[in-house]
Amino acid sequence: MDIIDNKKFYKKLRELSLPIAFQSLMLALVAACDALMLGRVAQEEMTAVSLASQIQFVQNMFLMAITAAGSILGAQYWGKRDTPTLQKLFNLMLRWSGLLSLVFFAACELFPRALMQVFAADPSLIAIGSAYLRIAGWSYLITGISQSYLAVMKVTEHVQPSAWISSGAVVLNVLLNSVLIFGLLGAPRMEARGAALATTISRIAELGLCLAFSARREFICPAWRSFFKGNRQLSRDFRKQCLPLMGGSLFWGVGFTSYTAIMGHLGVDAAAANSVSAVVRDLICCACNGVGSAAGIMVGNELGAGNLERGKATGIKLKNLSFVVGFLSAALVLAVTPAVLKFVLLSEQARSYLLGMMLIMAVYMIGRCVNTITINGVLDGGGDAIFDMYSLAVCMWGIAIPLALLGAFVFHWPVLWVYACTCLDEVGKIPWVMLRVRKYKWVQNLTRDLT
Repeated sequence: MDIIDNKKFYKKLRELSLPIAFQSLMLALVAACDALMLGRVAQEEMTAVSLASQIQFVQNMFLMAITAAGSILGAQYWGKRDTPTLQKLFNLMLRWSGLLSLVFFAACELFPRALMQVFAADPSLIAIGSAYLRIAGWSYLITGISQSYLAVMKVTEHVQPSAWISSGAVVLNVLLNSVLIFGLLGAPRMEARGAALATTISRIAELGLCLAFSARREFICPAWRSFFKGNRQLSRDFRKQCLPLMGGSLFWGVGFTSYTAIMGHLGVDAAAANSVSAVVRDLICCACNGVGSAAGIMVGNELGAGNLERGKATGIKLKNLSFVVGFLSAALVLAVTPAVLKFVLLSEQARSYLLGMMLIMAVYMIGRCVNTITINGVLDGGGDAIFDMYSLAVCMWGIAIPLALLGAFVFHWPVLWVYACTCLDEVGKIPWVMLRVRKYKWVQNLTRDLT
């Protein structure tokens, strides 16, 4: 096995992971800002937009699979320095994400009330949410295209520009939110519609920046002349990665929605405490998200270049590092717990629930970091994308969700026991993940000579 130069390894890891972690943090913060701003307008406005945003959540689950599949193959072809094939892959990503975005855009423009009726029965919530979707639908049309550009930038050693573009769009979104929601600086007070317009404008700006950067010589751009001309072998390779990722994304997304619904049925105090803990979890997970994305790129680069032994060594080192990130994240959860309990306004019962949830989350965070870096980084980087779907099907849907449902509605367990069940899947599958790594099915060169 090749010996890794630690100095170069950690330098590349920092260069890749820090911008991605920062980008993830900014995206988490904008969701919190949206809720806070609309919450100061009216509860109905905040609730309606929260429900309407589930449409984008569903779209993002599909887009994540498309961009992740493109990133897996893209990292390997970039490691091989096969730019023509990478351009064809870029075309493929744009076709898939563009078609998906068009479907969601059309649904929001033509059937907004029907979409809202899936999530709400109250006429006022449906009316507010429908108005939001008619404007926000235009941002859904753009999102798939810009996300494809940003994914290609990340795997071609332009991770910093991609992070600045995405983060700049987030800052613009927050600023426009404050202006358009509250009617500042002479703008009309648009409330929920203002949040939708702010999102759309920021997405347009994000796409404009993506196009401007990609036009530069050192950036990869689509092969426009052959945009509608596909390569059968590359398409098969893409589907082989994308479909399992899409299945895993759907398992994960619907599973987390189920966790929220289960906790929501345990009372207002339990729901409130769970909402606060979810915000803390999403903010702290930004670090492991950055390292996980960096891990996939680093492993993919080595394997695509034909350096299988070095790719294997890189993956093992990153797997070991995932435990360090996990324990540091657990310590961070415990460190911020007193501040969180002091800051939020909760009833005494909800506060006691939140304290227990934070302690449970500290243990959960170890599993979450290990699995994010190892599964979504190391295993996916080598093309072992199907394991994520298997592990979610077994650990989340076969164990954690049934236990939480039984505990909440059949055995009537205490709230914290049920919450612990929703955290069980990440911790419980660590031994399985470690066994999967040792089988080395992920050590494979996915590239082909297609040019």
